[in-house]
Amino acid sequence: MLQRFKNYAIGLMIGILFSLLTGFWSQSAWALTNIQLLDLSYKDCPPELAEGNVTSGGSSLPADCYIITGKAKNTSGKTVYDADVFGRILDANNEPALQNRSRVGSIPEVPPGVSNFEVRITVPAEQPTPLKLKKFKASGFTTKVTPIF
Repeated sequence: MLQRFKNYAIGLMIGILFSLLTGFWSQSAWALTNIQLLDLSYKDCPPELAEGNVTSGGSSLPADCYIITGKAKNTSGKTVYDADVFGRILDANNEPALQNRSRVGSIPEVPPGVSNFEVRITVPAEQPTPLKLKKFKASGFTTKVTPIF
């Protein structure tokens, strides 16, 4: 009977310790922080970045390179890392410029407050301009995310 109680107590202590440790890590590392994106515009890539192709379905098509610029507003009070940028990019005919994609890139680091950002995109050269940038937002983590493996 005493041995069964010891085993139960040890198992309970290990479970509590595990819960505390994983809860501590997950609150800071796994909590997404939303970033508001403002004053969006785009410009042509500089020549050293502009050459390229879009590959889809095994074929390669000519592509145009653009840099989306704007301001990122981080109200969390902490630096946000690895912020994924999401949004819709439409061409002059209101057709999607990036088929089946809403993630357009990432911002490595967003300090608290308002800061400038840039994201490079490549769209098929056949897409007519001007491009329209819709529903842009970003989200990231307040600690750097490192793979376990």
